[in-house]
Amino acid sequence: MLRGIYTGAAGMTAMQQKMDVTANNLANVDKTAFKKDSVIFKNFPELLLHRMNDDGVGWTPMGSFDISPLVGKLGTGVEVNEIYTRFEQGSLKETTNDADIALNGEGFMVVQTDRGARLTRSGAFILDRNGFLVNSQGFPLLGENGPIKVNQNNYLIKTDGQVWINAAIGNDPENAYGKDMNNWENPVLLDTIQIRTVDYPRHIHKEGDSFYNVTPESGDMRPFEQNEKFPEVLQGFLETSNVNLVSEMVNMIEVQRVYEMNQKSIQSHDAALDKLINQVARA
Repeated sequence: MLRGIYTGAAGMTAMQQKMDVTANNLANVDKTAFKKDSVIFKNFPELLLHRMNDDGVGWTPMGSFDISPLVGKLGTGVEVNEIYTRFEQGSLKETTNDADIALNGEGFMVVQTDRGARLTRSGAFILDRNGFLVNSQGFPLLGENGPIKVNQNNYLIKTDGQVWINAAIGNDPENAYGKDMNNWENPVLLDTIQIRTVDYPRHIHKEGDSFYNVTPESGDMRPFEQNEKFPEVLQGFLETSNVNLVSEMVNMIEVQRVYEMNQKSIQSHDAALDKLINQVARA
């Protein structure tokens, strides 16, 4: 009977953790390039129930070799096995802002933070006063040669990540350089955006603020190899969250129902235990 109370309590604890994950997904449904989390549960080892005599000893029916016939299995609860991030592609939204960058395909951009280089899918960048492409926290986007510094209204990011400027115009926001490099007088390759991947993306650590850090299980960040599909770099686009609002709302309702079922199970076991101690034991 006490085992039933423990089993119900384990179920409530697991559902509370899933509710926290679902609520976090819903809170970030509009965040650029947010990747939702999912919860995986595992069962505690099940117990096998065998029929016994009143004295607690197994018995052999007449003409049978069945010493302790199997009655069935008894579950002993559930626990959270893993919370992992799902990296499915979010939809792409055109913004026409030259500083916005989206990756169409697998891979990550690299941003230099105060904790070191971090992976990110969020391409909502701006130009700071010094001309560097930085995120909302002021951390610069990294190219192969370091932080990327461009001229205002005079840079073009190609689909392979190359950053070009028109040296004939310079830093003049009044001049429209256009998107056709054939019309540029003096195109210069400035740098190439660092696009990195890891061997096992499932095991990278989510740090918040759209940053990810590598772990021993995920492997170090590395460039794409020739046989791997390189993502398409899109200037003037942002990747939206991959959270499905309807699915998360359904998950929240399901979690609430399962939580209530485990709660009622504990209440039933508590009532039966109360009757056993206060009524049956007195008889």
